[in-house]
Amino acid sequence: MIRCLHSHRLPTPATTSFRSTVLFPGIAGTLLTFLALGVSGRPVTAQPNSIPDGSGVWHASGANAAVVTGGAEATSAAIELLKEDANAVDATVAALLVLCVTDSRNFCFGGEVPIMVFDAQRGAVEVLAGIGGAPRLATIDYFESAGGIPKTGPQAAVVPGALDAMLVALDRFGTISFQRAAQPMRNVLANNPDPWCRDLERTIATLIAAEQSTRDRKEGLRRVADEFYRGSIAQRISDWSEANGGLLRRADFATHSTRIDSPVRFSFRDYEVLKCGFWTQGPCLLQSLALLEPHDLKQLGHNKVASIHLTVEALKLALADRDAYYADPLFVPEPAARLLAPEYSKLRQTLLNPREASRKIQPGDPLGMRAVRPDAVKSIALATPNRDTTTCLVADRKGNVVAATPSGWGGVFAGDTGVQLNTRLQSLNSWRGHPNCVEPGKRPRITLTPTLVLRDGKPIAAISVAGGDLQDQVTLQVLLNSLEFGLPTPEAVAAPRFSTSHHTGSFGQSVPRPASLELNETIPAEVVAGLRALGHETQASKAPTGHPCLLRINPRSGSKEAAGDPKAHRRAAAY
Repeated sequence: MIRCLHSHRLPTPATTSFRSTVLFPGIAGTLLTFLALGVSGRPVTAQPNSIPDGSGVWHASGANAAVVTGGAEATSAAIELLKEDANAVDATVAALLVLCVTDSRNFCFGGEVPIMVFDAQRGAVEVLAGIGGAPRLATIDYFESAGGIPKTGPQAAVVPGALDAMLVALDRFGTISFQRAAQPMRNVLANNPDPWCRDLERTIATLIAAEQSTRDRKEGLRRVADEFYRGSIAQRISDWSEANGGLLRRADFATHSTRIDSPVRFSFRDYEVLKCGFWTQGPCLLQSLALLEPHDLKQLGHNKVASIHLTVEALKLALADRDAYYADPLFVPEPAARLLAPEYSKLRQTLLNPREASRKIQPGDPLGMRAVRPDAVKSIALATPNRDTTTCLVADRKGNVVAATPSGWGGVFAGDTGVQLNTRLQSLNSWRGHPNCVEPGKRPRITLTPTLVLRDGKPIAAISVAGGDLQDQVTLQVLLNSLEFGLPTPEAVAAPRFSTSHHTGSFGQSVPRPASLELNETIPAEVVAGLRALGHETQASKAPTGHPCLLRINPRSGSKEAAGDPKAHRRAAAY
């Protein structure tokens, strides 16, 4: 029996494995081709392997291990640990700690990260829910009197959950100490002149001192957690929060623990796509796949009018259900079994019109088994930009695979702790009776959504994407690029992409933009014209749509290949 850090509950999973009753011939057939050919694809001629700024490469392959993250320093830290025979979890935690300085500025101590771990020894996948709950003072009554949930400032923060999730990961699966995992980050901090880096280094030194008060590795990790969540660091953040109008208090920190979940699964033939639960937007990817099952997208063509249209229309329906039903399952009954039930998917499939872009927001009724819910889902216009999420995928030579999507953007520094508090509370709403309405202790439904793909119980792919509400839209395209359209790993992440804002925004509940469709400018003009003819309101984008990373594993040889979109400056390494 593996002990957890401090009362980490392994709840009765509210998620369920579903086996599709309708085959997805295009995906399954391409998967068989992929497995026969292995992970090495034809060379990519459109982009060089080397990043132009000299800070790394964007795709790499090796026989033993592979890494792809949002930053060169994080990738370097992870691959060096792997070469020293540390495992994928050790390398992931080291990378996440570096990324808090280089890519997302302090997400790891003040932010959140869902972590999916495939444990090769047990052949099992666990999800570590690295997201904290709303403060005890965060009630609907309070925010109604205050004029709404703020998007910035100390009142926008939930309990930081990422650090505890990383400590739990090291405790359950890792082999190294927190001190060892934090050393690459400390090296980066030492070379950064920003004052908050000095403050954060002092906080880390305090945590390491707590760890070194014992020689037992696991007990040391628990003491790090205690120091941050129940000791001097929690007290200092609480004092600062109270003095500056924030809602976080020491009691909120003291009762935090990382929840350990089973993943939500969607199966077709012998393949399973795994996502975090309904406290994230992740299951909308599975709902999208279920809606696309009857269609042979490969025959329709990659990034052609018909395939883009059907994919976007499926996403609209899945995202409408996300906005209506997804929330912290410890607070609301989740309709998981019905949202992914074959009979519900068949009802929703009738709404996919191949000849016209939908302009309606159409959540379904999984409880009443109706294609469309009779009452409307309200939304309010409070738009805010998405920023500072990053990515991390790691596979080691022992068969362990980790997919994580860390974040923690837009917050304020809690005094001289160096800890930048998140603004994730705004991903809750103040609509009484809504599943995702604000309540003390409730986790916001976050956009962070790593992905694992298994065959015969073993991982063959992992995906992580940065980009707020775009994340599962981009994940779906990378997944289909790889498995349905048969693109090699580098091309699967570098291919032109598209997205829609036909949904309620997850940050401040921004209003939907019906029929919107943003397309990378390299998508051919004739395709854009065809989509406009179907009623899509198209807009061209020069910037990359989301920031994806993909890691693929050859199940026969064990070789790995990792790639991240070079336009988004992802970094890969392998050996």
